[in-house]
Parts: sequence; structure tokens; C-alpha cells
Amino acid sequence: MFNSGVFGYAGINARVRAKYSTQLSADTWAELVAAPDLPALLELLRRSPYGPYLTGGSDGGLTPRRAVYLIEGQMAEAYRTVIKNAPSQTCPLLTVLYHNFEVANLKAVLRGIVSQAAWLQVKYLLFPFGADTVLPAEPMVTTRSVEAAIELLRGTQYYDTLSHALRRYQTEQGLFPLEVALDLAYWREIWEAIGRLAKPDRLQALRVAGAWLDVTNLMWAIRYRVYYGLSPEELINYTLPWGYRVCDTDIRAIAAGADIAPIVQRIYPKLTDVADLLAQPRQGLPLLEVQLQRQVLEQCRKALGGYPFHIGVPLAYLILKKMEIQDLTVLLEAKASRTSPEIFRNYLLMAAAPA
Repeated sequence: MFNSGVFGYAGINARVRAKYSTQLSADTWAELVAAPDLPALLELLRRSPYGPYLTGGSDGGLTPRRAVYLIEGQMAEAYRTVIKNAPSQTCPLLTVLYHNFEVANLKAVLRGIVSQAAWLQVKYLLFPFGADTVLPAEPMVTTRSVEAAIELLRGTQYYDTLSHALRRYQTEQGLFPLEVALDLAYWREIWEAIGRLAKPDRLQALRVAGAWLDVTNLMWAIRYRVYYGLSPEELINYTLPWGYRVCDTDIRAIAAGADIAPIVQRIYPKLTDVADLLAQPRQGLPLLEVQLQRQVLEQCRKALGGYPFHIGVPLAYLILKKMEIQDLTVLLEAKASRTSPEIFRNYLLMAAAPA
């Protein structure tokens, strides 16, 4: 009976607060952004909480992708700690949230198969789950066959989803149907896991994980229409019919050809340049997605700043950890390619948003 409310969350709240306190400070971000090159950035990261993970290989051999692979080890550790110590009724949602990285790994494996990449070319593109994953990633890559690789997933939660989408993949000879099927199945799991929570936790989960779901679904709809020119029927089939603030009528309006900017600004009134970003979609849509992700960041910080005894706190911490590593990925790649700060700053979340 002590597994809910204050009693259930006291332990996990203390652990999350301790971990959250180690997130990179504004001063550290300023130093990282100002680093003149990749070796200087790596040296700064070695002095940060990510330092213990950046082991093995000299700077000359530590590529941005390999560095990201190493520092993602901290995120895997964070998930394991949170799930292990969270109240039992919240573990299904937290576990599904963790599977976001497994879905990304599965898509990377399928792309590696299609491109006929060697295992070592694929390995460091994957999130470092260790023994936590159900994916036989290396055997899948070495099959050199999408069909054979899917067969290796028999008995996992991914097999039925991929096998049902396989015929369309074979017809179109593209991974789009398989990737869309995986994404939709994943977010349905998130929604169902939120729905199984008791009301207080359900409302908190909607504010945090639901906000992330909204941004994902909205950007799908916009990209499907603007980039890919999908028919209204296809767009509706490839998106979700529910969300926290983005609802089915919004998605259907985008599918039907309505002006997108007013829809986005009604949901997110703080955004003022949506129409300008949509006018140049190749450059503008990635920047719009960053602005929408900042709305999620704001929700996460609100959750961490209020009443502490609910599922929103560990959810918010885990999403912010993902955003922190997303920013570090941008920085590592930007420093390696000597991209101007005036360009890469626009794609930063944590580093650009005041705490």
C-alpha cells in the first residue's frame, strides 16, 4: 500500500533530483559552444559528468558518432536506475519510453541491411543497450536480407508489426512502410501505457510524455504533406488520431489542405514565425521542430519544478537527458565539420533555452 503517492515516489524522486543536478550548466554549455574544434570539445566533455564514459581511443580516432555512442551509455544507465527504483505501476510506461531507442536501433539495422553495410559500420550507430535489448542486431545485419532479419525477430514485440508491413515493403522496395509501422506501434504503446495509469499520474504523464507525442505526431503530419505530398487518406493512416493538445481534427485539417500555420499557432501560441518557416520548408521545418521541442522542454522543467511525487518527474528527467545528448550530438558534428556557430546554434535545445 506504500507503492503510490508520497511513499512510492520518495525514493525515485531523490535519485532523479540527484541525477538532474548533474546535467550540464549554462556556463558549461557556453564553454562547449565556444570550443574551437572537436578535440577541444572532447576535452571539455572529459571534465564533465560525461567524462567517465569517454574512454577508449585517442581524440584522433574518436569520431563524433563514436563519442555519441559512448556518452549514450550515461542515458542507458539513467533509464535502468529510474525503472529499477520507480513505483511498480509506473514501470510499464517508463519501460516503453526506453524502447524508443530500441525502435531507433531497429530502423538503423534495417537501413544497414538495405545499404549492405558491414556490422562495424552499423554498430556505433546503435544505442548501447547491452543485454537489455531483444534485438539480435549483428545477426540481423549479417543476413543481408530484410525478410530474413525480420524472421529473426519472431517472438519479440516487433515481429507482427514488421511482418504485416512486409508486403508493402516488397512492393515499394523502400523502408518507409516498415519504419512508419514501427513508429505508429511504438506511440500507440505509449498512449496505452499512459491510459492505464491512475488519474493523478495519467494527467502528469500526459503533460510530459503526451507533449512529446504531440510534437512527433504534428511534425509527421506536416512533413507527410509538405515533403512527401501524401494523399489525405495516407496522411491520416500514417499519423495518430489522439494526443494531449494535438487532436484528430488538427491532423485531419492538415491532411485536407488547411493552412498549417494557424493550426500550429493555436496549439502553441508562443510561436510567432511559423508561416515564415513553412514558406521555406527544407530549411524551415527542422527549425520548426526545434521550436516545438522547446515547448516539450518547458513542460519537462515545469514538472521538475513543482510537486515532486508523481510520474512526471522521472519522465521529465529522462526526456531532458535525451535532449541534452541530442544537443551534444549537434555540437560534436558541428565541431568536426567546422560549422559556424551562427548555423548550429539554431538547432540546440538545452544550450539555447534558459534554465
